Amino acid sequence: MKRTIITTADGSKTIHLEAWNEQYHSKHGAIQEAYHVFVDHGLSAIKRDHISILEIGFGTGLNAFITLLEARKKGLQIDYTGVEKYPVSITELDQLNYISELKAEECRELFTSLHSSSWNSETAITPYFRLCKQQKDFSEIKDVQLFDLVYFDAFGARVQPELWTEGIFHSMFNSLRKGGKLVTYAAKGSVRRAMLAAGFHVERLPGPPGKREMLRATRVKS
Repeated sequence: MKRTIITTADGSKTIHLEAWNEQYHSKHGAIQEAYHVFVDHGLSAIKRDHISILEIGFGTGLNAFITLLEARKKGLQIDYTGVEKYPVSITELDQLNYISELKAEECRELFTSLHSSSWNSETAITPYFRLCKQQKDFSEIKDVQLFDLVYFDAFGARVQPELWTEGIFHSMFNSLRKGGKLVTYAAKGSVRRAMLAAGFHVERLPGPPGKREMLRATRVKS
C-alpha cells in the first residue's frame, strides 16, 4: 500500500495511506488531535503519579512522545506499552516534524530512543518513562487488570471494522484496572454500542478539530 507524508492543518506531519484514504493522525491537526484526545481527556483524567498506559497503535510514536513530555513536566512515572503489528520505517520517521513543532529539541534523543528501543522487551527511556513495544496483533492482547489507561488509536472503523468490535473492547475492559479509562478519537454509534456491550460506562466528549465528539470509556466494575 502506497504511503506518503502529508502536512496536517496545524503544521505537523503524518502518514497517509492512499488506497484507504486514511491517516495515522487527523488531517485537521496531528499534534492537536493527540493532545486533545490522549492527554487532555485521557492522561489528565487519571489522578495518580504512577500510571500504566496501553496504546493500541504505536505508529509514529507521537502519542508516546507527548506523554513522555507531560511526564517530564508534571513529575509523573509512566509505564508505557505500545502495540503495533507493522512498525513505521526509519525513512518515514525521518520525515516527521514533531520535534520542531513541539519545540522539543532538547528531547530529540528521547524521541529517537522510543523508536530505536528493542521490540518485545522493556526499556527505560528515562528514569520516569519505561517503554515496552509489542509487535503483535491487537487480538493477541490478553492482559488482565494491568493498565490505568488505554490510548485506542487504531485505524478507523471505516477501513478496519474488525478492530472496533465488542470482542476487542472486551479485551480492553479486561486489561484495565477498576476505574481505568479508555480514550479514542472515534465517536460512531456502533463503536459506543460495542464499548457498552463490553461492560464500559461511556461518555461522549467534545472532539478534536474536525470532529464534533470523541469517546471516553471507564471500567466501573471490578
